[in-house]
Amino acid sequence: MSNQNGTQAVDRAARLLAKVVHSADPMTFTELSATTGLAKSTTSRLLLALERNGLVRRDDHGRFLPGEMFVSFAWRGGAQAGLVAVAQPFLDRLGKATGETINLGVSSNGMVEQIAQVDSTYLIGGTNWIGMSVPLHCSALGKVLLAYGAAQLSTERPDQPDQPGQPDQPGKLERRTAKTITTEAALRVELASVRARGYAVTDEELEPGLVAVAAPIYGYDGSVVAALAVSGPASRMARDGLAAVASQCAEEAAGLSAVLGYRQRAARQNRKAG
Repeated sequence: MSNQNGTQAVDRAARLLAKVVHSADPMTFTELSATTGLAKSTTSRLLLALERNGLVRRDDHGRFLPGEMFVSFAWRGGAQAGLVAVAQPFLDRLGKATGETINLGVSSNGMVEQIAQVDSTYLIGGTNWIGMSVPLHCSALGKVLLAYGAAQLSTERPDQPDQPGQPDQPGKLERRTAKTITTEAALRVELASVRARGYAVTDEELEPGLVAVAAPIYGYDGSVVAALAVSGPASRMARDGLAAVASQCAEEAAGLSAVLGYRQRAARQNRKAG
């Protein structure tokens, strides 16, 4: 009898899981109970078990989605479109916490491409960065990608000559503002600081008045696949408050990394074994 009961429980859980996985939209508890014909008490018990084991998860409204195990497996192929969908709740939460512009960026053709954004709640600082490409060396997203090997400095574009008629200088990086780091040597020092802190900062290096922090997002194998950033005007992103904003950014980036299958200890062991 116990074997029959065990098999029946597995079958019922599988029915619930199939409904969640095949649904185009997140499903509510009521919908799952109704469509499977299971009692609410049974539905609740089985969903809790599926959630504990990473097979389903809940969105901010309590609706059910495929869990971390499915996301991790699917993302082993590195699908960028899938990354945006999975990352959105983390961007939304960071946007609510900071009120500033939130961006998700990846390396593309030697630049940073921003593939998702949550707009600032303020009127000032509401630039739409989606689809825009910016240099790696003077953006917080780009510094993260460079620091963790997700992008290469050799693809940077050279700076314009400092004086008309003079040739470009070897190792010179594009100057966007008076604060832009323009030498590879100085950038290497900055990238070492990024790795030591666990996040990057740009203080009016891309545009005058624009300050940003960014943190790395890891894939299941321990490699950095993207970066998450908070940006805003210098008047709101004051230096004495940057560490707190960076901590919030790093926390959400770590949460997203976990959903993508990253496990810090396992990733380190894999890298050592390799």
